[in-house]
Amino acid sequence: MSTIKDREKGFETKFALDEEQRFRAIVRRNRLLGAWAAGLMGHTDADAYAQSVVEADFEEVGDEDVLRKLSGDLKAAGVSISQEEIRSKMLELMAQAATQVHQG
Repeated sequence: MSTIKDREKGFETKFALDEEQRFRAIVRRNRLLGAWAAGLMGHTDADAYAQSVVEADFEEVGDEDVLRKLSGDLKAAGVSISQEEIRSKMLELMAQAATQVHQG
């Protein structure tokens, strides 16, 4: 019986670790997205803008809140970029962020 409980605990621990790393990768991706968008818009404080992108992700589940923020801010700054291009950048930076999180 102890073996089953040990396995259960092992699976729960791995699940928790995987979820934590996923969360950290999303936060890192959002920081990278914020820095990228800040550069496109010519923001002088890229860190502050990147933080605002991270905070925007807590509005709802999924990436739509981040996409809306980036799309709206870029449009307001006169930067012509499609939502598809932003989504593509999100995917690219998610892969980069996941690698960075897994490397420590």
